[in-house]
Amino acid sequence: MGVAGSTGPVMDRDEVDRALARLGAEHEAIETSLLALQDHAGRRLLEGAELTGVTKERWESTEASITLLWAYFDAYSDALRSAREIRSRRRWSSREDLVELTELLRGEAVTVAGSATAMANAPTLQGTGRLSEQFSLSTLVDRMNDLYAASLDMVVAADAVWSALPARIDLLAAELQRTRQLAHSVGVRPGEHPAGDDLERITRTLTRLREEVVSDPLAYWVPAQGSSAPGSGRPDLSTYDREARALDDVRREIEAVLMVRQDAEARLVKLRDVLSRADRTLAEARSARGEVLAKIAATEVPVVSGPPTVLQEQLALAAEYRRHGQWHRLSPLLESLEQKADDELLRARESLTAVTAPLAVRAELRGRLDAYKAKVARHGLAEDSLLVERYDAARRMLWSAPCDLRVAEQAVLRYQHAVAELLGAPVPGRPEPRDREGEES
Repeated sequence: MGVAGSTGPVMDRDEVDRALARLGAEHEAIETSLLALQDHAGRRLLEGAELTGVTKERWESTEASITLLWAYFDAYSDALRSAREIRSRRRWSSREDLVELTELLRGEAVTVAGSATAMANAPTLQGTGRLSEQFSLSTLVDRMNDLYAASLDMVVAADAVWSALPARIDLLAAELQRTRQLAHSVGVRPGEHPAGDDLERITRTLTRLREEVVSDPLAYWVPAQGSSAPGSGRPDLSTYDREARALDDVRREIEAVLMVRQDAEARLVKLRDVLSRADRTLAEARSARGEVLAKIAATEVPVVSGPPTVLQEQLALAAEYRRHGQWHRLSPLLESLEQKADDELLRARESLTAVTAPLAVRAELRGRLDAYKAKVARHGLAEDSLLVERYDAARRMLWSAPCDLRVAEQAVLRYQHAVAELLGAPVPGRPEPRDREGEES
C-alpha cells in the first residue's frame, strides 16, 4: 500500500495527472493486498473454526477490521473514479475542474457512511454521534495500512500455529500410541509402573494441547520482540517439546524392559551360577576352617557365615516375574540381584582367603625349610649335626598337628640362622657386620 499526498495550493494539470497515476497504482496495490488477505488460508480457517480465548476476541476485532477495510477501499475507489471522471471531461482541465480535483485529491473529500463503520465494530465513528466521517485520501490510506497490518498479523499468526503444531501433535500422538501398545506388551501399565503413569499424563496433555491449539492458536504464539512486521514471531512449541522429551524418556525405559525380556533367562542362569559359586566357596571355607582348627594351634580363625537366604528368595521371585511376563518388575530386580550376587561371591572368596591364611603360612614355612635344606646339601653340609638337629626340630613342628605357627616359625628361623653362619652369608633378620674381611666361619 502507498502513501497519499498532502493538501496544498491548486494543482496544475501535470500535478493532477501524476497524482492520478500514483493513486491508480496505489489502488491496484491495495486491491491486490485485500484480495490476498481475503483468500488467505488462515483467514478461511478462522472463519470456519469454533474459536475460544484470546483468538476469539482477536478474530472478532479482525473480522470487523476486514469489513471496515473493504468499506474504506470502496470509498477510496469511488473518490478515485470521481477524480478520473472530472479529469476526463476535457483534454485541458479548466480552473474549476482543477480546484475540484485539488479538493478531491488533497482535501477531506472522502465520506465513509457511519452505518458501514458501525457494522465493523472497529474504533471509528462509534460513540461520536456522527452518521458519517470525512477523510482525505492520504488519511484513508493510513487507516487502511494500519487495519491491514493488524488483520494480517492476526491471520498469519493463527495460520503459523495451525501449520506448525497440530501436525506435530498428531505425529507425536501416533508415536505415543505405538509406545503404549509396546508398554502394555511388557506389562508397563498405569498404577503399576512409573512409565505407565507417564504415558497417561502425556496422553492427557497432548489431547488438551491439541484442543487448545485448534480453538485458540494465538495462545501459542510468541510475537517477535522489536519487530512491527505482520506475522513476526514464532509458534510456542515449549509444551510440545517437553512432552516429546518425556515420551523419549518413556520409550527408552520401555526399550530397557524389552531388553530384559530378551535376555532374562540368560541373566537368571548367570545369577544362579554366581550364587552357586559363592555357596560352594563358603562351603569350602567352612570345611577349610575345620581343617585349620584341627591342624593349626593358637590361631584366631574367623567364623564363616552361611549363604544369605534373602538372595535365594529374590532369585525365586525374579523367576516368578519372568514366568508371568512382569518384565517391568523383573528389570530393576535383576539389576539389584546381579550387584548383590557379585558382592556375595567376593565376600565368599575373602572368607576362604581369611580362613586358609594359617595353612598358607604353614605351607610357606615348609617351602622355606625345604629350600634351605637343598641349599645345605649343595654345599656339602647335609651331615652337619647342628643343622640336622635344627632341621628335624622345625620339621616336626611343621608336620605335626596341631601346629603352633609361632613356635614353628621361630624354629625355621633358627635353622636359617645356623645355615647362614656356616655359609658365611648374612643371617636372616640380623644386620650384616661391617668388618668381616679375612674371617672364616
